[in-house]
Amino acid sequence: QVQLVESGGGLVQAGGSLRLSCAASGSSFKINFITWYRQAPGKQRELVATITNGGTTNYADSVKGRFTISRDNAKNTVYLQMNSLKPEDTAKYYCSTFLTGFGNYWGQGTQVTVSS
Repeated sequence: QVQLVESGGGLVQAGGSLRLSCAASGSSFKINFITWYRQAPGKQRELVATITNGGTTNYADSVKGRFTISRDNAKNTVYLQMNSLKPEDTAKYYCSTFLTGFGNYWGQGTQVTVSS
């Protein structure tokens, strides 16, 4: 099994930056990729960014050029650097992964609020 713990959320003004962290523990060596999702009240969950073990990244169009996903394998941690934040980025952010034979794993989420 895997445990995922997010941190780094908070309140920031539009145009500001935050860095989210997703720390993995347990059978983290089995993780092939980690994805950041977000969900705003009354809206569907949205994929934000994904990073594979090999470092391949993928971003939602809405965050391209503003967000950067990275990983520190020594720390079993994935980061989401968010720059030029907009009020529409306000949401609860979750990291997630999938292990074959075990299913999806999710963290508890971290709230990001961007004020205008």
